Amino acid sequence: MSHIHFIGGEKGGVGKSVVCRVLAQYFIDRGMPFRGFDTDRSHGALLRFYADFAQPAVLDRHDSLDPVIECALENPEQHVLVDLAAQTHQALTRWLTDSDVPGLAAESGLTLTWWHVMDSGRDSVDLLSQWLDQFGGKLDLVIVLNELRGDRFDILDASGQRQRAEALGAKIISLRRLPDTAMLKIDQQNASFWAALNHPDRANTGLGLLERQRVKVWLNNAYAELGKLDL
Repeated sequence: MSHIHFIGGEKGGVGKSVVCRVLAQYFIDRGMPFRGFDTDRSHGALLRFYADFAQPAVLDRHDSLDPVIECALENPEQHVLVDLAAQTHQALTRWLTDSDVPGLAAESGLTLTWWHVMDSGRDSVDLLSQWLDQFGGKLDLVIVLNELRGDRFDILDASGQRQRAEALGAKIISLRRLPDTAMLKIDQQNASFWAALNHPDRANTGLGLLERQRVKVWLNNAYAELGKLDL
């Protein structure tokens, strides 16, 4: 059956949308069917960069995410990406608990995975702890250590939350930082990662030869991390 991926972390600016874009491109490049739902009202990354695969799902009603489950049940053997905007955890929690979505998923053969995208700061660790309190053991968990502010996660390691998550079966991957100039140029052109890598016309992507090469290396590293998971 289908696999639903909630890309979250609650805190703004930790790179949730970049992770979602990488996953979308990974599915495309691997020929894995998927559908995306974008909850960001103003800066929806999936709607912007992968519009052919995505639709909006603004969390303004108790049933806003019902189409996610319906899509997963109607289209077996596909992946469903849910790009969660910052400050949506409360609405998502209400939806998950009021409808017992984990129970329904278990009965229907759906796999639910929460991707906790975090930087190296204290806030991300505290949010992980809160998530484990609520949903630890109820949903599969992938922790994404996003190195956008550095590659040392000493606060996480010292907190005990990493060990706690791993004891509950969590998987942990790292996402290296793509140089800001390359990411900025990609975003300015509204280019998918495929276009950034393969379009030879600099006027369309803003990237020179070596910049495209750096994007290629970065994306290959991200794919290697995703390859560690059972997607």
